[in-house]
Amino acid sequence: MEGVSAVPVPQPRARTADSASGAAPDSAGSRRSLAAGLLLGAAGATVVLLASGQTWAEGDAATGGGALPLSVDGQAVTGVPAALAVVGLAALVAVFAVRGAGRRIVAALLALSGLGATVSAWAGGSDSTALDEEAARTTGDAAATIHAIDHTAWPYVTAAGGLLILLAGLLALRYGSRWPAMSGKYERDGTPRPGKAPRTAPDPDRPEDLWKALDRGEDPTREA
Repeated sequence: MEGVSAVPVPQPRARTADSASGAAPDSAGSRRSLAAGLLLGAAGATVVLLASGQTWAEGDAATGGGALPLSVDGQAVTGVPAALAVVGLAALVAVFAVRGAGRRIVAALLALSGLGATVSAWAGGSDSTALDEEAARTTGDAAATIHAIDHTAWPYVTAAGGLLILLAGLLALRYGSRWPAMSGKYERDGTPRPGKAPRTAPDPDRPEDLWKALDRGEDPTREA
């Protein structure tokens, strides 16, 4: 067996879980965070807008003829949560229209919108100023007082919606750099488009060319 040399046989590399799946290591996590951010932001804004229109406080105003039942909704107590929910929705859409530092700024705006909506809704849960103003307007007596004030749970539902917007903003701040942006394939890059090739004169020996020229409104007898 002289003259025979041992040639090393290359061994196949061990396939990792990421290479076996054919996907980038963080692609699945990015998709999950993107879906969670969209769901939390949209759901939170919807909850805030709907809950702000519900009755937040009710009570009885003392009048000469007895007690007059009154109630006020969240918009009468404070319009801040609903306004910030609209800002949050706009920021949620704008996250995908910008990149880099602009995306971080918009994500921070989204988080701050949720935080502001939460704080203002929570503070409105025990506010009776709107009921006093409603009593003065209804009875015509600026000194009218409200008795048996009852605050509902809707302010705290609104605050919970604000927390969802806040979580969406925090997700955008943490993972937004990995999220895709709006496609720019429809944006013009300033490159001039190639012009159409000039039409050649119809061949008089081809009747179909003459008919096509007539259909286009051209004079087939005119030389090009």
